[in-house]
Amino acid sequence: MLSDKTIAFIGSGVMAEAMITGLLRKDVASAKKIIASGPRPERGDYLEKEYDIRVTTDNRSALKNSDVIVLSVKPQMLAQVMSELNGGLPQDSLVLSIVAGAKISTIERGLNHKPIARSMPNTPAQIGEGITVWTASDAVNEEQRGYARAILTAFGEEIYVEDEDYLDMATALSGTGPSYVFLFMEAMIDAGVHLGFPRYIAEELVLQTLRGSVEYVRQSPHHLSRLRNQVTSPGGTSAEALYYLERAGFRTALSRAIWAAYQRSLTLGEGRKKKRLGEGEE
Repeated sequence: MLSDKTIAFIGSGVMAEAMITGLLRKDVASAKKIIASGPRPERGDYLEKEYDIRVTTDNRSALKNSDVIVLSVKPQMLAQVMSELNGGLPQDSLVLSIVAGAKISTIERGLNHKPIARSMPNTPAQIGEGITVWTASDAVNEEQRGYARAILTAFGEEIYVEDEDYLDMATALSGTGPSYVFLFMEAMIDAGVHLGFPRYIAEELVLQTLRGSVEYVRQSPHHLSRLRNQVTSPGGTSAEALYYLERAGFRTALSRAIWAAYQRSLTLGEGRKKKRLGEGEE
């Protein structure tokens, strides 16, 4: 679908590279039709050498003849980049944003451009195992929706939603989610080392435990609570461990963390700075 289309990445960071890798690995797009723009020449040199794509440090020049423009800059750089690009986009091009918190209406105004798709991928996209929630403005036609879907499925699974509010929720749950999992894994490994395991054994035990548990959930028809109860014998080790996790407020802490991430996503979307502790946030 995209083999003859030009795709411009405005922002050439880690997520842009993950998307480029997926597009090329699955033969969704041609390397000669991909251009990545970023402020660091050495980053561009690396991408050009690694993927044989075109690179530039001039964002506006990257727009020339582009069919799809991927906004992959950091949220704090978005306003400056949109001001630079305003008026330079090809009229029929699709803008696909992966900028956390940036609403479609904000991007429409900033770029003076209508066909906008907004998405929230996550870190596992770098190995083709991501999950992306996305939506699109009314100005995005069916062909352009196909472009967006083809790009997003190149590095994982995708879920389309009609309500844009779900994007901020996805930012907190799946977009930020890997960081919660990494912290949980790190804590488990450190606990294993504290028990007396060499770190490499603790790491292998934790990694395979999580990998196996996820696959077990995927293949089981039962609710998570039932699966948990199956391994929680009365008076056993799981019951004792879960008792302490509940006493420590494990569920509450995780829920509050996800809510905080959601609120932060809303703040980013409004262009406001984060409040400091004692200024209205708990």
